[in-house]
Amino acid sequence: MSKNDLIVHPGSPASLGATWDGSGTNFAIFSAHATKVELCLFDRRGKRETDRIPLPEYTDEVWHGYLPQVRPGQLYGYRVHGPYDPANGHRFNPNKLLLDPYALELQGDIRWHDALFGYRIGHGREDLSFDRRDSAFVMPKCVVVDPAVTWGPDLRPNRPWAETVIYEAHVKGMTARHPGIPEKLRGSFGGLADPRVIEHLTDLGVTAIELMPAQAFFDDRYLIEKGLTNYWGYNTAGFFAPAMRYISPGANLHEFKLMVRRLHEAGIEVILDVVYNHTAEGNHMGPTLSFRGIDNASYYIQADDPRYYFDTTGCGNTLDLTHPRVLQMVMDSLRYWVQDCHVDGFRFDLASSLGRDRDQFSPSATFLDTVRQDPVLSGVKLIAEPWDTGANGYQLGNFPPGWAEWNDQYRDTVRSYWKGDQAMLPALASCLTGSADRFDKRGRRPWASVNFVTAHDGFTLMDTVSYNDKHNEANKEDNRDGHSDNRSWNCGVEGPTGDEDILDLRDGLRRAMMTTLMLSQGTPMILMGDEIGRSQGGNNNAYCQDNAMNWLDWDDPAPREGAFRDYLRGLIALRRSRPLLSLPSFLSSDRLRVRVEWLRPDGQPMEDENWHDPDARSVGMWLRNDGESLLVLFNAHFEPVPMTLPPPDHASAWTCLLDSDSGALHLRDAPVQSNHNPALAPRSIMVLEDRPS
Repeated sequence: MSKNDLIVHPGSPASLGATWDGSGTNFAIFSAHATKVELCLFDRRGKRETDRIPLPEYTDEVWHGYLPQVRPGQLYGYRVHGPYDPANGHRFNPNKLLLDPYALELQGDIRWHDALFGYRIGHGREDLSFDRRDSAFVMPKCVVVDPAVTWGPDLRPNRPWAETVIYEAHVKGMTARHPGIPEKLRGSFGGLADPRVIEHLTDLGVTAIELMPAQAFFDDRYLIEKGLTNYWGYNTAGFFAPAMRYISPGANLHEFKLMVRRLHEAGIEVILDVVYNHTAEGNHMGPTLSFRGIDNASYYIQADDPRYYFDTTGCGNTLDLTHPRVLQMVMDSLRYWVQDCHVDGFRFDLASSLGRDRDQFSPSATFLDTVRQDPVLSGVKLIAEPWDTGANGYQLGNFPPGWAEWNDQYRDTVRSYWKGDQAMLPALASCLTGSADRFDKRGRRPWASVNFVTAHDGFTLMDTVSYNDKHNEANKEDNRDGHSDNRSWNCGVEGPTGDEDILDLRDGLRRAMMTTLMLSQGTPMILMGDEIGRSQGGNNNAYCQDNAMNWLDWDDPAPREGAFRDYLRGLIALRRSRPLLSLPSFLSSDRLRVRVEWLRPDGQPMEDENWHDPDARSVGMWLRNDGESLLVLFNAHFEPVPMTLPPPDHASAWTCLLDSDSGALHLRDAPVQSNHNPALAPRSIMVLEDRPS
């Protein structure tokens, strides 16, 4: 195709992005402050710019044009003209090839070069200078796609929140080491779609997989220069395109849809971890890749001095979701992943930034209200990471109805309790009952608390019981990165050991923490690999480690790890089989005929002085209704504690369902009946049941 062959029609501003209609492609891009927008077409390899076409129309701040000759597979980008005036928030530079914010697919990756920057590095006042080098040769290209796909009878699992058990995973880390998956599929969406991977999830009993960022992202320059990568992916460059590194050779974006369909067939929902709070362009000294060059003053929140950004993310910039076109982009993106890609929900990174008007967070912020009323998004799972790095950024419990939230206080409480810290019983009781002090308002339900002991950010479960301190030297930041408040205990030896007594202690603590998680009201979340003892060698910030440190080991687990996996599987089955462990309302609700009583080790009700005894580390939680009851006994002491059992309501004796000390679960075997008062082992949990015979 040459310029002489091209026919350009006015097209339409209605649908942003590159829209193939079966006959040609409509291109439309928003920019309120541009003076001209040029569409750049490239050859199949993306090496040569074959055509540069000014978009002919400008309607309602949208530049648009229709090219009947352009078909799916065409590579393209934009050059946007306008003032280069950083002092007033404008950073237009037509020498820089820009990605379409609505691109559904990208080809290639960034090759870091000074030409990517809109200013001349090392000349004058840095970002106030102007760089005239063409960046197209080091930029990825957008791809015109035909998004149509035959889904077949894809049925969403539509799991109720009360039944949900989340498994947080990384697309590459999940399958990079799987020996049974073809090498070209390892680390890809296709690898995740493999029946052996899905069987692992269904066998464990999880109902949803929460994938760390899978939207297009790039590796930061400073990481590349240190021989590292942005493994986690919290550096989004395109909100509609999947990360190409997760698409296997020869495949396309439909591989993602295949993965979703196969997980749905197994009854597993797909939740995407999404980053709408900032972009990969960084601060005012960052590269010009897309939004900055298209309309910097519209896409980003400016500081009081518009040369700089108002940043509540710690990543250099913050998207301005109060701007109608930026809000539209985010909403269009979310609806695209739900309607076209059939995902079942989202976990929003640094979600407090999405609910801000600069310094102030509001549960009625524009974005949060828009999502709440949206007929598509109001029907999927919405999970907030309820904090950011700005003022008043910690907002746990303050998101509006319809949202769940990552509960980091749950993590800290459970770790501290089992580590043996003092005065933890009141906080533990709150966690066990759904953190009602945070979430029981505005008709919210216990599922709003996403409970976790471990997540991608921090120690794994094995490292929580193996290290007192972080060991992040591999990140090449002199161990300064990552937080130091890990609430962890190495059980006497820092790191790996062959001491069987220490290994037994670590196993017992892991069982106790996972048992607590599965016995708590709320939505439990498990970290990938915790079921088989995955360790990061004490690295609590492994964001840049694309290697075995972060990859799941699929070799047959050692006997200890096999036993732990089986125990966790049984825990999830226990939770699923006992409605008292996932109640539809808080225990204070008049709608429930369920009571909770808290017992001292002597079997008597807990009194105020017992709750405030700093040395008290044992308690009984008795959940009862008219038909059944569960008695859960907790002991975080380093010594056994005799526990006096109350008389059962229905049966002649209590039935022991679980003893975390031995790892014994009695769900299918002959139940163990108990009329005696047990001596609860150190750092352990026992679950007893009373059912009518």
